[in-house]
Amino acid sequence: MKTALITGATSGFGKAFALRLAKLGYRLIITGRRNNRLDELTNQLINEYSTEVLPLSFDVRDKEACKNSIDSIPEHFKNIDLLVNNAGLAAGAAPFDESLDNDFERMIDTNIKGLLYITKLIVPGMIERKSGHIVNISSIAGIEVYPNGGVYCATKHAVNAITKGLRLDLVKHGIKVSSISPGMVETEFSLVRYHGDEQKAKAVYKGIIPLNAEDIADALEFIITRPLHVSINEIQVNPSQQANTYITHRKLTE
Repeated sequence: MKTALITGATSGFGKAFALRLAKLGYRLIITGRRNNRLDELTNQLINEYSTEVLPLSFDVRDKEACKNSIDSIPEHFKNIDLLVNNAGLAAGAAPFDESLDNDFERMIDTNIKGLLYITKLIVPGMIERKSGHIVNISSIAGIEVYPNGGVYCATKHAVNAITKGLRLDLVKHGIKVSSISPGMVETEFSLVRYHGDEQKAKAVYKGIIPLNAEDIADALEFIITRPLHVSINEIQVNPSQQANTYITHRKLTE
């Protein structure tokens, strides 16, 4: 049985990934900050798929917490075959001069530093075993910058650069490194970005049928189920009404 570790598994993409990987027969390590949601997901995974699940509650922004949590993994979970770096967020959607420093730090610490902390802890085991797969969840924002999102876009550009760098460094060890770059997906993402303002969050998708978490789980499944000699380096997936980060065709009705 293969083992997967998913960060940010308590909602959205992470939860969909956990359910999909359980269906595919993986043993799971799921991480997140919200204990109650981790417990709920753990019970769901065990009840629906009879798989082994290890929940770890910590914040990826906390380097020591990352180390302590990974060090605490029991022996039979330690051989991690798949790492899905999913924890990430956007905070704020204002022009640069009106943005909050706290939002900058939150995005940089989660989207970049958190990914690096976890990857640095997991990679040595993969190198030792000469096998493994890392899938980083990026964004269309890592491909093209859009107004009022420069810092978030910068963090996702960094994710794409880190992904490419890891691929160069780890190919000699038989480790695959991939990324998924979604466009507009309706999860808790916009609600977090707008600091809990539901009206603003819903307006993002007005007139559009957005992607959902299952669509992104489909992309993950495709990447990890290719033959050993095939590596899907990156997938970008948009709703059909979205051409790039800011050109959309909204079908508005009165």
